[in-house]
Amino acid sequence: MQGLLIAGRYRLADSIGSGGMGRVWRAHDEVLHRTVAVKELTAALYVSDSDRSVLLARTRAEARAAARINHSAVVTVHDVLEHDGRPWIVMELVEGNSLADAVKERGRIEPREAARIGLWVLRALRAAHRAGVLHRDVKPGNVLLGRDGRVLLTDFGIAQIEGDSTITRTGEVVGSVDYLAPERVRGHDPGPASDLWALGATLYTAVEGRSPFRRTSPLSTMQAVVEEEADETRHAGALGPVIAALLRKEPGHRPGAEEAEQMLAEAAEGRRPSAAQAFVPTQGSGLHTGGPYSQGYGYGTGTPASGHGTGSGAPVHGPGAHAGSATGPTAAGPAPVGPTAAVPGSGPRTANRRPRRRLRTLALVVAFAAVLGAGAAVAFRQWDARRADTEAGGATPAPVNSPTHSPSPSPQPGGVPDNWVRHDDPFGFSIYVPKGWKRKVYEVKGTLKQVDYTPDGGFHFVRVSIDTGSDFSDAYEHQKDLEQQLQRLVDYRRVTLQRNVYRDRPGSLWEYTWTALAKDPPYVPGPRHAAEETYYSRQGTEYVVYMSSPATDWPTANRQFKWVLRSWQPQEA
Repeated sequence: MQGLLIAGRYRLADSIGSGGMGRVWRAHDEVLHRTVAVKELTAALYVSDSDRSVLLARTRAEARAAARINHSAVVTVHDVLEHDGRPWIVMELVEGNSLADAVKERGRIEPREAARIGLWVLRALRAAHRAGVLHRDVKPGNVLLGRDGRVLLTDFGIAQIEGDSTITRTGEVVGSVDYLAPERVRGHDPGPASDLWALGATLYTAVEGRSPFRRTSPLSTMQAVVEEEADETRHAGALGPVIAALLRKEPGHRPGAEEAEQMLAEAAEGRRPSAAQAFVPTQGSGLHTGGPYSQGYGYGTGTPASGHGTGSGAPVHGPGAHAGSATGPTAAGPAPVGPTAAVPGSGPRTANRRPRRRLRTLALVVAFAAVLGAGAAVAFRQWDARRADTEAGGATPAPVNSPTHSPSPSPQPGGVPDNWVRHDDPFGFSIYVPKGWKRKVYEVKGTLKQVDYTPDGGFHFVRVSIDTGSDFSDAYEHQKDLEQQLQRLVDYRRVTLQRNVYRDRPGSLWEYTWTALAKDPPYVPGPRHAAEETYYSRQGTEYVVYMSSPATDWPTANRQFKWVLRSWQPQEA
């Protein structure tokens, strides 16, 4: 789409940020001869007509909400136009990166700098609230840090304008769940105090380098937001009591915007705000003091359905809503917080504390060999249903080289087999797989999205993993780190792990075998074989293409894996 002229005026130059909901382009305004940012709503291409109308309404609401706010700390919206049946938003181009990018690059932000950032975000929120607009998705990814020192709040894509009818459906919670205020998770109407709570969670992330309530699933994260106190801050300094005050569970117990602004101003000067202590309970608070745009623009292109996404858009169903959860049945009570068995070295759990885990490492559970993460991507979640079918007399899935799943014919020169079908995946890539293979989303968590294509519910499968916020920048080193966590798999053996070049980018190929046990979900017991190709795009996105099958079927699966690698293409520029 580079070079495309939108509305006869805005010529697209290069993609400068993308996510599950949309893509942001650097563009040239050929009428006013200036550089602008153009936000494309790509999600509208992959949803039903009814959902598309909701997305379009939200996009128009975003522009309308931002246009009502006149403040230097709010990204200016220049224009809203329609092209290809979708709305596009033309915005001020801010040269810099997001607070989320800064935390990723530096590990954490110094307290005085974080307080300064928070002060400007609060001023933007005060201007929005005066205009009758609630942001409803304040988080690090939506805070832009300009190279000129400016701090701007962006992405009013799910903002609520006073007097407007809601465009969400009953039971939905809209936003990134680890930055949702407790009252919003409970289903209550949000108010200005809800945006201030999200600001507190954002500042916690800035100074500590991690989200205060993020857990292993959207449901367990929402449960933590409502029921638990954040771990004590260790690096917040004078900002600590301000964060604690903003994170009070009850909206009425939080400081107002004017009080919070004064506290942040004092913390930005390195002074401990005395007024903040009045909002911090003496017991049970759990809180005490103690890149460039090519890496993501923060213009709100992510997918909050994950619970940890980087932007606004798709709804999340909260506790009590009519929809089920991808994390498992909920009828028996709250969703589990993490793996069933204890993670080695995690220590005991208490009612208000949970062991910390890095987002992108594999959490290895010895009793179940539960492997999670982008690289290895070994699917375990379908085991219970498969075991139940087997115990009830159901048939074990046929191997791919059986009559049910016959080997694919020879490919055409330079291509894939004739009977393979192209899928343009909503996650932003295209792939060819044998006809009849079904798509199933495996995981959407934070910056990580994983989707499977399988002929038999997961006994054999190919998985594509996309992570815009990987802890690593080198594919080989990431795979070596993951391999260390797989050593306890029964009979684990490396076949190969070597650097290579894939899609004209440095990559790494990893192939290995192990023996699945009867208690290891989701596999039928026996030897397994897997391989994955990992590489990073020029935009810093980590892509992993992974294939797994029973070892006896690997000759066929390996040929399929090579054809998949030949056909797979990302949409990222």
